[in-house]
Amino acid sequence: MDSDLDADLLRWFPDEPRVEFSEPVRPVEPFLARLPHDAATALANFDRRVRSGAMADLLDIADWSYGFEFEANDCEILDSDYTTRFSDDDVWSIGCDGGGNYYVVLTDGRVALWFHEEQVIEAHTRYENLDVFLWSVVRHRAVRAGVLDLAAVEEDFRSLGQPGALAPEIGLLADLS
Repeated sequence: MDSDLDADLLRWFPDEPRVEFSEPVRPVEPFLARLPHDAATALANFDRRVRSGAMADLLDIADWSYGFEFEANDCEILDSDYTTRFSDDDVWSIGCDGGGNYYVVLTDGRVALWFHEEQVIEAHTRYENLDVFLWSVVRHRAVRAGVLDLAAVEEDFRSLGQPGALAPEIGLLADLS
């Protein structure tokens, strides 16, 4: 899916500023070791793209959000049951939603949204994997930018069945309707 992401970024966001870090970001390799093979490959490729400056900044990716250290910033990470606690070893932040909430990769390879107000990862914000998440985010941003018609991708969003895209009120598709 790497070549598809590159083609999508070139097609819809050729002039979008690229991610640049002004401060060092912690290495992703220790987290990659905790992921299933396909998820590790996807995150490693994404990490290379981000750190090289090839990734369009569609997710508020910055040195303060990418690889965010929740514990060092006195943040809890709770699962959707509000009792199971995660550590920084259990999530890898890949960016923000613009409202203080962080997109995180979980050790099973899924991507979810960590809500800063409740410090929780809700089940209805999850995506099957990083590739599906990036497909969704790129198309969401393209529709919002007016370079892609919602009708051209709405059925694709629905057929993928991703809670993070379909959740009423907070899903990406709800944001476009």
